[in-house]
Amino acid sequence: MKSDAKPTILIVDDMAANIAILSDLLKDDYRIKVAKSGKKALEIAKGKEKPDLILLDIEMPEMDGYEVCKELKNSSESSNIPVVFITAKNDVKDEEYGLNLGAVDYISKPFHPTIVKIRVRNHIALKLKSDMLEALSMYDGLTHIPNRRYFDEVYEKKYRETQRDRKSLAVLMIDVDYFKPYNDHYGHGKGDECLIKIASALRKSLKRPTDAVARYGGEEFVVLLKDIDEPGARQVAENLVKAVSDLGIPHHHSKTSDHVTISVGMAFKEPQNTTLSKEKLLKYADDALYGAKRSGKNRASFYQL
Repeated sequence: MKSDAKPTILIVDDMAANIAILSDLLKDDYRIKVAKSGKKALEIAKGKEKPDLILLDIEMPEMDGYEVCKELKNSSESSNIPVVFITAKNDVKDEEYGLNLGAVDYISKPFHPTIVKIRVRNHIALKLKSDMLEALSMYDGLTHIPNRRYFDEVYEKKYRETQRDRKSLAVLMIDVDYFKPYNDHYGHGKGDECLIKIASALRKSLKRPTDAVARYGGEEFVVLLKDIDEPGARQVAENLVKAVSDLGIPHHHSKTSDHVTISVGMAFKEPQNTTLSKEKLLKYADDALYGAKRSGKNRASFYQL
């Protein structure tokens, strides 16, 4: 959810009158989406614009609320969306069952409008805080670009997409040349400044919104390029080398240049290659990086499959 947008609530009920009551109650503070069936609710919850909270009726035809909740919680696409049951069922066993399925709350009908608004507000506040912490956990505190955890998740996703859609995928492993001597002679403070500038240069060099860069660890970075031809990926690798060299950060203790440089190793998976594992692709990029290092650094090297 964008920071300047209202949180989104999905109301799921097969009765139009019930949807209307809850919508009127909450529409001033939230964006409202509605679904009159469990199937439609799952479609919305797993879509691009996910709701921040789901208000779910239990008694619905074809697929009841319990089944919907089970499927929501069993899917990685929707498991983090909090679910609140709103139902005429008021037996303690029903409530216990619903909460054990993963719901965060259970509101019995007839409900008091003020209580519903307060409970929704509290659950939304918790969800937004949770989302913020999740987002922060994906970013490197020093360079403010995505971190290794983010890369691992995005790599898994992009690899699956390229397999499914028969698209190409390039992995570029990047290492700062002679970074230890830089740290030793200029100090760790200057070393941190250097990494921040490099991260910014790498990010600005990537032109497409689907291209991703992350700090892999220490002085290592990684770039993912999906749905690009091999000459295009090679050009991106060369551009990254040039972008860092153009920063002109003085490094009088490098054996390669009088300024900071990087080495890049690239491995490329053709669209028709469905047998190459993501682990092998990453290893090949790493092997190419070592090839660039052995060849004199300050260059890009390409793994030949």
